[in-house]
Amino acid sequence: MRTTLIAGNWKMNLDHHEAIELTERLCELVKTLEVLPEISVHPSFTSIRSVQSVLFNKKSQIVLGAQNCHWETKGAFTGEVSVVMLKKLNVKYVIIGHSERRIYFNEDDAMINKKLLTVFENEMIPILCVGETKQERDQGAEKDKVASQLKSALDGINRTNIANLVIAYEPLWAIGTGVAATEYDAQQMALFIREQIASLKGNSLAQSVRILYGGSVSALNAYGFLKQPDIDGALVGGASLNPEQFFAIIQAATSELA
Repeated sequence: MRTTLIAGNWKMNLDHHEAIELTERLCELVKTLEVLPEISVHPSFTSIRSVQSVLFNKKSQIVLGAQNCHWETKGAFTGEVSVVMLKKLNVKYVIIGHSERRIYFNEDDAMINKKLLTVFENEMIPILCVGETKQERDQGAEKDKVASQLKSALDGINRTNIANLVIAYEPLWAIGTGVAATEYDAQQMALFIREQIASLKGNSLAQSVRILYGGSVSALNAYGFLKQPDIDGALVGGASLNPEQFFAIIQAATSELA
């Protein structure tokens, strides 16, 4: 049975003092629940060590994530962060191929594939982001786009790693806009992603992969997404910057787990 994952992507927000404050509050809120989904938080790189310390000291079940990494483990790559550095900080999940990385930093499918391989080689779990633009959806090309992203990203990934993979479907037109996909559209794409993995890697592995929805997820719409049969969690952006709002999304996941 696939476990539910609620991941909070803080993006380029919060200094390390603010990150500590948010994490401490979230830890207190989460302690009130008897049943929990898996929860990860993904701070900026300058806050990861601070957040790790809070999670450790609070003995929290929340796990630590990162927003990105380089595909090389060390070298002359000014401004980049190595997976080895992240592993030393007990990072479990690394977001790979977020649409903002693809758009603003020109990350292509080949780069994303190399990052996936490196994350797996260092015993962490990538959250692979895929999704289409509004123009591609309007043209009926959304499935072609996602299929192409998946085929390139999963090239050379072995069966064991595929089984542990997390994929986040994030329609670009829904990110940060306040306009989420419909529950139906999100489920149909999640099902399509699972079918594509089955065609590439086999049905048993496709059933193991967790698929998240990301794109203007809120406390108001989270349960509708999480109750869909092929959606196993959420990649939350803006709402994860408010501990009460993020906690409400976690509570929506616990309703589905009950």
